Amino acid sequence: MRRKPRIPPSPLPQRDGIDPFRVRLPLDGAWSTVRDHLVERLAAGPGVIDTMLREGRIVGADGAAVTSDAPYMPGAWVWFHREYATEVPVPFPIGIVYRDEHVVVADKPHFLATTPRGSHVTETALARLRRELDLPELGPAHRLDRLTAGLVLFVVRSGERGAYQTLFGDRRVRKEYEAVAAYDPAVALPRTVRSRIVKERGVLAAYEVPGGEPNAESRIELLGERGGLGRYRLVPHTGRTHQLRVHMNALGLPILGDPLYPVVADAVAPDDFRRPLQLLARSLEFRDPVTGREHRFESGRTLAAWSAYEEWAGGGVAHSS
Repeated sequence: MRRKPRIPPSPLPQRDGIDPFRVRLPLDGAWSTVRDHLVERLAAGPGVIDTMLREGRIVGADGAAVTSDAPYMPGAWVWFHREYATEVPVPFPIGIVYRDEHVVVADKPHFLATTPRGSHVTETALARLRRELDLPELGPAHRLDRLTAGLVLFVVRSGERGAYQTLFGDRRVRKEYEAVAAYDPAVALPRTVRSRIVKERGVLAAYEVPGGEPNAESRIELLGERGGLGRYRLVPHTGRTHQLRVHMNALGLPILGDPLYPVVADAVAPDDFRRPLQLLARSLEFRDPVTGREHRFESGRTLAAWSAYEEWAGGGVAHSS
């Protein structure tokens, strides 16, 4: 079995909290220069690679700039920073509920992606926290949808990230969410919803497969109702994409502000923050795999549709023993 190649340390520092992009040159190929391979592989547009090479922005493992005529070397690595489009700043702060030498528990606002993806790169919780806390190795133990607010666990040291990610993979983290949706007395609660959810690449909304083997399970409880609205506690026992949103919609109780369920809405302008999804990751509870401490963290945020008079940001609550 072929062993994975050892990745050398990056010769370039992060920029705006984003790691440089790295490319390993294939072991086989007919390219005569590094430049020829990069032009073919990256499809960056006419002249882009040539400009980067001319300006010394592509470097090898030793940190030296790769020249335009550098010969192709199978298995070699090169690094560079990609240019990103200007992003609309998300005008809400990230709360810090807890921080020690191992983890950071962030209280993420609505509209802020957890990690770089697609058009959201520098305006992400990861990039912001790396910059603001000066923690270049910081990485996520799990992810939260961009439109969902609430608690996200980040790991300070890259070498410990796997231990915390395993907690989530093994379902040893108890997560509770809150949501605001319509109140319907005909919907009997509490109940546990089980179904098979499928999310196809390139398709915005997930969907349920009638009669399919269940792969998603959620506990749904009513916490209170007023003015035709209900406040709900949602406890996912699995972690399928959009699971809670799909299950609430299946009950005829789509979460307020949801642009995908029950129907995909027209695209919203990137600077339109008026209708946040009324879904909040309220709490995380787990035994720390590194220290052995028992943790329970609670978001300090509120859902505007339920408590419009309360501020969005607040000081979360941490309980550890």
